[in-house]
Amino acid sequence: MAGPRPVVLSGPSGAGKSTLLKKLFQEHGSVFGFSVSHTTRNPRPGEEDGKDYYFVTREMMQRDIAAGDFIEHAEFSGNLYGTRSLLGSTGLLPFPAPSKEAVRAVQAMNRICVLDVDLQGVRSIKKTDLHPIYISVQPPSMDVLEQRLRQRNTETEESLAKRLAAAQADMESSKEPGLFDLVIVNDNLDEAYVTLKQALSEEIKKAEGTEHA
Repeated sequence: MAGPRPVVLSGPSGAGKSTLLKKLFQEHGSVFGFSVSHTTRNPRPGEEDGKDYYFVTREMMQRDIAAGDFIEHAEFSGNLYGTRSLLGSTGLLPFPAPSKEAVRAVQAMNRICVLDVDLQGVRSIKKTDLHPIYISVQPPSMDVLEQRLRQRNTETEESLAKRLAAAQADMESSKEPGLFDLVIVNDNLDEAYVTLKQALSEEIKKAEGTEHA
């Protein structure tokens, strides 16, 4: 398939993926298409439907999972999450087609498709022929991660414990040989961003080169 390779970005909640992506979009926004996940959980203060997540009912989500419309899906803390639709520089692009076709559509527009997924999603995408670049963003330590999550003031002690347990498993799995092309330890945001940008530089050049031709 012609066009830039997709990018799979993974890592525990609180590792800094969203912050790194925002910086990337501010600098190179026109060359990216971003996957917005669906979830059955309620929005948190400040979250917007169609921007942070698509907030849907469990019935709708289960119907679409059964139809095979999600590239990956998982259940966490009693809520379903799944990756399906895409956000490009022109706004929301809600593709009704299966997600692989949606990723291909972003490639056809000469954009880099970014898929923000968990480890289960990474393993699911490994079974496809999408051939993305796999990048894991990790916190410098569990202590730092817990501090970041507590500062959000959005977690109960129970949900925090679940997130930290999932993060511990995520950090261990990120060391698995061949699972990721690059693991970025986000200890310093500016340094982490430079590393991320360097890893994507060839794909950014592809997209910008055609765009400016």
